[in-house]
Amino acid sequence: MSAVAEIDNLVANAEMIAADLMRKARIAQEGFADADQARVDEAVRAIAWSLYKPEHARELAELAVVDTGLGNVPDKIIKKQRKTFGTLRDLLRVKSVGEIERDDKRGIVKFAKPMGVIGAITPSTNPGATPVNKTMMAIKGRNAVIIAPSPLGYRTTALAVEYMRSALDAIGLPKDLVQILPNPVTKETTQAIMEAVDLVVVTGSQDNVRRAYRSGTPAIGVGAGNVPVIVDETADLTAAAQKICASKTFDNATSCSSENAVVIVSSVYDAAIEALKKAGGYLVDEAQKKRVQGELWKNGKLNRHLIARDMPVLADSFDLPAEAKSAKFLLVEETGIGKAYPLSGEKLALVLTVYRAPDFKAAAETIRKILDFQGKGHSMGLHTTNMARARELAEQLPVVRVLVNFAHTFGNGGGFDSGLEFTLTMGCGSWQKNSISENLNYKHFLNITHLVVPIAEDKPSEEELFGPHWKRYGR
Repeated sequence: MSAVAEIDNLVANAEMIAADLMRKARIAQEGFADADQARVDEAVRAIAWSLYKPEHARELAELAVVDTGLGNVPDKIIKKQRKTFGTLRDLLRVKSVGEIERDDKRGIVKFAKPMGVIGAITPSTNPGATPVNKTMMAIKGRNAVIIAPSPLGYRTTALAVEYMRSALDAIGLPKDLVQILPNPVTKETTQAIMEAVDLVVVTGSQDNVRRAYRSGTPAIGVGAGNVPVIVDETADLTAAAQKICASKTFDNATSCSSENAVVIVSSVYDAAIEALKKAGGYLVDEAQKKRVQGELWKNGKLNRHLIARDMPVLADSFDLPAEAKSAKFLLVEETGIGKAYPLSGEKLALVLTVYRAPDFKAAAETIRKILDFQGKGHSMGLHTTNMARARELAEQLPVVRVLVNFAHTFGNGGGFDSGLEFTLTMGCGSWQKNSISENLNYKHFLNITHLVVPIAEDKPSEEELFGPHWKRYGR
């Protein structure tokens, strides 16, 4: 068989697989489309419990680490339960059936409708949590879901899907509201699903995000992370260090919201470094820095054997002393930014790059340069007691989220002390060619009908609208 014929055969087979999944999804979704709010919320609770259930959360966490080698079991359990619990809280507080909003002054009433079938592309970093998180939101909108997982995390995602299907069946709803691509997942089958569904939601590789946007189907994708944070001279250094440590080390830095660089104002630089050391950081010297950089990147790409690994593994690979093995993360001082300085980019590892800035203005400029290199649109953090500076950063820097005095990973994707929606999918706006500039939430899974009735005429005079222009420039 020629190469062209082989490709044609793969595409045709993928289209048959997609068609079968879509047929079953359509039948299931049509039977769910008229569910009332109570029934919808019952389904959302069932989906949430299928992952939150302690024995399921542990089993899926253990399987994910075995299959992907990414992260660690205790943190994955926390992530699964925390994100599921928080998302369930958010979803149960909102309406997604019938009338969901009324504005009598404008004469508009909004009604929610399902989108249909959602294609959910999910990553290897969260093969259990992300599929369930997206499914909860999709089910809230009375949609069906077809999940295209990362091949690396397939077994974990498949088990999570089986738990969700069983949960739906147990409450009398069609299991086919949630399906998964058959193994092995290929680019062809993923592409076929992208083209067949009514909405694609992509978390994972930028290649998948771009392919989703080219699929001809409405798509929501996310950008790459590379979170930088500032520690200014007014910050509580001990609290900042503890928060940075907790966030950086969570699940071995698999999160796109994990800090990748900290920019410290010079007047508190030494004290901040000491606080970071006390929190669990190990500061490498110049010779060690060369080994860290040389091993963490191979042929210009992150070494998949070192990302999201435990500190003893990193310490051995970087030939670091026993003190480093017992540390929680590495501190690496850097001055450069850009392709020639890979430490200025996202690392997905327990390695935190440290920059010194003369003052806050210079620190903000360093953050801008880091974001221009990688991660623009995603998010940044600030540790300070000067809230005016937070506003300044929010007004000036190209990011969707500016977090103040947070352990970034625990606030960026929603937190119980953060007003952001719980999610595992963070939009980065047009800065990363994303269609949303907010956290993915249930609203993105709804069609909205606007009922419009007459209101008192609201037509200003020409003078009100054009007056300032006439006064300054003439008629």
